[in-house]
Amino acid sequence: MKELTKRTLSGTLFVILLITCIQHKYACIALFYVFGLVCLTEFNKLIKQKSSASYLIFTSVFLLFAISELLLNNAEIINQVSQIFHVLSVFVNLFLIRDLFSSKELPNLISNQFINTTFYISSGFVFLILIAFNFGNYNPQIILGIFLLIWTNDSFAYLIGKNFGKQKLFASISPKKTVEGFLGGVFFSAIGSYFIALIAPSLSFTNWLIISVLVSVFGTLGDLVESKYKRQASVKDSGKIMPGHGGMLDRLDSAIFAAPFIYLFLRILNYVS
Repeated sequence: MKELTKRTLSGTLFVILLITCIQHKYACIALFYVFGLVCLTEFNKLIKQKSSASYLIFTSVFLLFAISELLLNNAEIINQVSQIFHVLSVFVNLFLIRDLFSSKELPNLISNQFINTTFYISSGFVFLILIAFNFGNYNPQIILGIFLLIWTNDSFAYLIGKNFGKQKLFASISPKKTVEGFLGGVFFSAIGSYFIALIAPSLSFTNWLIISVLVSVFGTLGDLVESKYKRQASVKDSGKIMPGHGGMLDRLDSAIFAAPFIYLFLRILNYVS
């Protein structure tokens, strides 16, 4: 009961903080910057990265895109840089997905450490900000809707997997995840997208439905990628900042991994419209 109380309180505080801060663009940027620093610190511990260069890289790329959204809306040079950064981030994440199906360890060389801290961790927070600004217009509804879908997916994947799960999804990485739980998360996220479309009508129900699938698929893959890093480091949680939940990276692994793919969908949507 004591552990459940701690878990409930810390989870509630996290949700309240997130929902409150994303209502204003400056508070949202500050919050994700702080979250990014915490996640980067936890990730560096997992991969035994001691160099401070990753923090400099994160701060530089995060502030570059955040300031560009605030002051240099739709500047051509920034758009070109973001496209290159986006392509690299997607490909790094795809390689991490590929390595889930391999028995070898995820990249842990010095060169790859900086690639992953930049295009896996740092880029996730950059694209959360870019999603919130939605190509020029700050829209807290979109980023809130994405987190609601993530929480829906995680909650129902856990409940259905615990009660009905039989077939393991990735037994060697995360023994508790099941195929039934994954499909349940996708299903209820899809249902949730209908209600999110009602409170966030800036995107249609069809668009929210597609985002719900992206959240479920890539959010789950992001959770598995982080789980493999934790397994390699022989730790249960990425940190202890959230009592009962573990580290900040444990709470945001799905969001930061799915963010580049959601932004890709929004970029295509913006282009065709």
